[in-house]
Amino acid sequence: MTVASDDIEHYLEVAKRLFPKVAAASEQIHNDRELPPALAQELADEGFFRLLLPKSLGGAELNFLDFLRIIQYIGQADSSTAWCLNQNNILATNAVRMPEATAKKIWNEQRAVLTNGPPTYEAKAVQVDGGYKLSGRWDFSTGIRHATWVAALAPVTRDSHEQDSITSRRDSRIFLVPKEEVEVHDAWDVRGLRGTGSFSFSALDIFVPSDHTYSTSDPTREPGPTYAIPTVLTFGAGFATAALGNARASLDAVIKLASTKTPAYGNTLLRDMSTTQRQMGQTEAMWRSCRAYLREATARVWESASVRGTLTVEERIDLRLAATHAIRTSCEVVGIAYNLGGSSAVFESSPLQRYFQDANVMSQQGQGRMLHFDVAGAYHLGLEPEGLF
Repeated sequence: MTVASDDIEHYLEVAKRLFPKVAAASEQIHNDRELPPALAQELADEGFFRLLLPKSLGGAELNFLDFLRIIQYIGQADSSTAWCLNQNNILATNAVRMPEATAKKIWNEQRAVLTNGPPTYEAKAVQVDGGYKLSGRWDFSTGIRHATWVAALAPVTRDSHEQDSITSRRDSRIFLVPKEEVEVHDAWDVRGLRGTGSFSFSALDIFVPSDHTYSTSDPTREPGPTYAIPTVLTFGAGFATAALGNARASLDAVIKLASTKTPAYGNTLLRDMSTTQRQMGQTEAMWRSCRAYLREATARVWESASVRGTLTVEERIDLRLAATHAIRTSCEVVGIAYNLGGSSAVFESSPLQRYFQDANVMSQQGQGRMLHFDVAGAYHLGLEPEGLF
């Protein structure tokens, strides 16, 4: 049977089939700090790293709201897997800004995965005949172990001795390099989201042809609504959805634990205690409320991108606020679930321990910064907002 590339029901069915595999591998993913190669390959073979890629490049080009349904579902099985899927899929939307021949070269391979990472201060690209010489180091490269290409942001200079401040990158471009040409560094010694394998990579005078570069400000070749939404917002909505999936899993774990656990110094099941019942009611309300707000804000942005191809400042601010709120509130929800678990939650063997670690690392990622509330607050106070939205 031929399946339409944008058939969400097909991808949801695949996600349901993959869910138990991902959940069963979650401990291994955490311990090994990577997606198991067989799982990463299966995800790639099922098209899960090209869910937002244009159809012209063999992608599904899903409705962004449908994409988020998949991220939440997988996030309930394993946060790191959902985080990788979001990062690698959103980054792939920049295919519409790359030279078309280069995009085809990358995604002609079914298992192609693109990763990136913020540059450190020494990153730079020296302009030479036919291209650039790229040097530097990039950190937090999510999923680099299963990636095939890296996208490295660097300022362009004409002198190999010229130093450009990382805070002043007017002439920065993104350079596309096969992963085997860079050096990967084991710098992901963390407690949460370990399975994302967000290691660092470096380059030293690697030649990058001119047609293997692009800028995020370059016009898009295709008009799809997803490509009209700033990637900082699609990243935010996706990571917030992964956080919601993790929080949902923590609540489900507490519900299961509460039916069997009798806390010390008592003879009452955890589920029969009024404090447990109250906190479960509160956390359900918190989780459902921030999920509803995120869905509403994303739906408004999607509608505007579909109809007008542009977004208003209010719509961008609203999604910025909803995403950060969902990440921070999800962390609170997991914290309550963790505390309800008591001593049962402190062991590495407890899923609540992993949910807690993952949630707190998520809250420290750039999309969860408290500063985003300042940006939204400034807008609602009638001031000119400054920030990432």
